Amino acid sequence: MDLPINPFKRALAEGRQQIGLWCSLPDPYSAEIAAGSGFDWLLFDTEHSPSDPVRTLGQLQAVAPYPVVPVVRPASNDAVLIKRFLDIGAQTLLVPYVQNADEAGAAVRAMRYAPDGIRGVSGLTRATRFGRVPGYARKAAAELCLLVQVETREAIDEIEHIAAVDGVDGIFIGPADLAASLGYPGEPGHAEVVAAVEAAIVRIREAGKPAGILTPDPAFAARCITLGTTFTAVGVDVGVLARGTEKLAAQFLGKPGSA
Repeated sequence: MDLPINPFKRALAEGRQQIGLWCSLPDPYSAEIAAGSGFDWLLFDTEHSPSDPVRTLGQLQAVAPYPVVPVVRPASNDAVLIKRFLDIGAQTLLVPYVQNADEAGAAVRAMRYAPDGIRGVSGLTRATRFGRVPGYARKAAAELCLLVQVETREAIDEIEHIAAVDGVDGIFIGPADLAASLGYPGEPGHAEVVAAVEAAIVRIREAGKPAGILTPDPAFAARCITLGTTFTAVGVDVGVLARGTEKLAAQFLGKPGSA
């Protein structure tokens, strides 16, 4: 049995735009619904959702028959969490809150087996197709994709150093936390935050790495793509459900909270 290829990693390397949806609902059923919607990738979030590796496993299994690539965000840059997500078959991880080259290097090492890293070895995981992929330990790194998230003023200052770390396949900008770090919590649309995001995209691209972003604002998403983002998430499943149900209710019942 062959090692599955990672079309997301290949698309980034070739500079092909990948449009994604953020999935914060920790459920395989909702993941499968989203999987057939036509997105290139789905982000399964375990940092800001009540999820874990067991629930994520169900999501990975649910979307496997569909032509969409799952990306998993661990709760932190933790080698044990990273190992567990890789073992259940995730091939692309978005590691949050990477502040500098040393932390980016730690994430790379967590993704790789010795002698290049510290990932623990098990030959009977879902990633190995339960022992059916010959030479998995030697081949795995070729199809694993590491995205690191810069989301503070300090991390933005370190973009070039982070981009220079071998094994970092892309850099994602976190607008919400960046807004807080810049002194504007809850205001990702503030002019200073927008300017910082736009400048970061340009610097990431100039450093030779694919840039990514999440924004539910269609106009800003288009702006980011123009500036050079290669993996662009344009919505969040929770937001789609909340705003969509509010709109439907308002059509028949008036505005939420009205008599």
